[in-house]
Amino acid sequence: MKTLGTILLLFVHFFTIAQKDKSTSDALVSPQIKEQVISVGGPNADIAGFNNQSIQFAIDALANTGGTVKLNPGNYEITAPIRMRSNIHLVGAGEQTILKKTAGVQTRFIVDADYGELKLTVENSNGFDIGMKVQITDEDQNSCWDVSTAYITDIQDNVIYIDDYLVRDYRADREGLVSNASSVIEVIGAENVGISNLTADGNRPENYKADGCNSAGVYIFKSKKVSVDHVHVKDFFGEGISWQITENVTIRNCEISGSGNTGLHPGTGSPFSVIENNNVHHNEVDGLFICWRVYQSMVRDNQFHHNGRFGICTGHKDTDVVFDGNHVYENGNDGINLRGEREANAPHRNTFTNNIIENNGTKAGGYGFSINSPAKDLVLKNNVFRNEKQHKQKAAIYIYQNGSKPILENNEVIGHAQGDVVVENAKE
Repeated sequence: MKTLGTILLLFVHFFTIAQKDKSTSDALVSPQIKEQVISVGGPNADIAGFNNQSIQFAIDALANTGGTVKLNPGNYEITAPIRMRSNIHLVGAGEQTILKKTAGVQTRFIVDADYGELKLTVENSNGFDIGMKVQITDEDQNSCWDVSTAYITDIQDNVIYIDDYLVRDYRADREGLVSNASSVIEVIGAENVGISNLTADGNRPENYKADGCNSAGVYIFKSKKVSVDHVHVKDFFGEGISWQITENVTIRNCEISGSGNTGLHPGTGSPFSVIENNNVHHNEVDGLFICWRVYQSMVRDNQFHHNGRFGICTGHKDTDVVFDGNHVYENGNDGINLRGEREANAPHRNTFTNNIIENNGTKAGGYGFSINSPAKDLVLKNNVFRNEKQHKQKAAIYIYQNGSKPILENNEVIGHAQGDVVVENAKE
């Protein structure tokens, strides 16, 4: 009969062997999986084509595993938005990778397009193709969530069939229009997505205007953990980059120029945004338009300049945002504008530090910082407000009747005709 000590030794021996066998078995069952990479563009790529269909084929091939779609240098023809999926990164080769929208097409619909309908009866379907994304509007419903968008599934004579229900009733006798105004790249219902090192060219002169809540050069909707890095969005007839109903979106090291609307538009409940080291310029409306429940976010080390209206505009429930180290200059109206809101919805607890705000109001005059709502705990600290000769930034800070006085600390103010701080019956 074996002693207790011998039994214990045998138990340890066999337990050790079993653990080694288990480790070997686990290694065989779960090997280290190398990230999947598919290249696109040119004869040496996995997929040779230079168009959105080739890019989309690569993205869809990685839908189950995730991975990277690598775009080689070249000009890619974009007839419909590139649709990103979760866990996929789209990586170009820098400014030589250009995704350019093809020419726009538009027609009237001749039968009312009703709520919940999946077809459009139009004057002329020429130029529209299956797979295109379309925008549907009329004279009364042509912006934000009143606009319908969908993909074309079929075309029969002058009837266009679409894949998603219309969200409003659109009247043919009220300038009812269908166009292929849509994004270059879109991220819808996805997470852990990266887009980097490429140019998205909206080909603005040849396209129709796209609504900013539904489309953009890069459009992000109901998505999480999305990063856009070193992307140049140029000449898009709409907004440069728009993200709506999102969380944890980062826009970094990008250039946004020549947009037919706003450069950057975070909105409709998009907390935890990071906007960092971007150059946003020569856009038709604002450089940065923060809109509706964008909170606990960071706007840092950007340039906002030569935009048609404001450099930065923020308002409805856009709270707890830090604006640090930005250069806001030579915009058409105010450098920074806090929109008018009731106190309950005002942009409370925002902090502006170390910014340079200078020479704004180039079109019709404006202010460095315009306060139009009773924002609580608004802090302006260590900023430079400057107006040089021949420029039209009338005052460093203008507080309208419904505005509230900010907390001012150690700001430098130079050269304003109307003074440093102008108060129009401001609330304490």
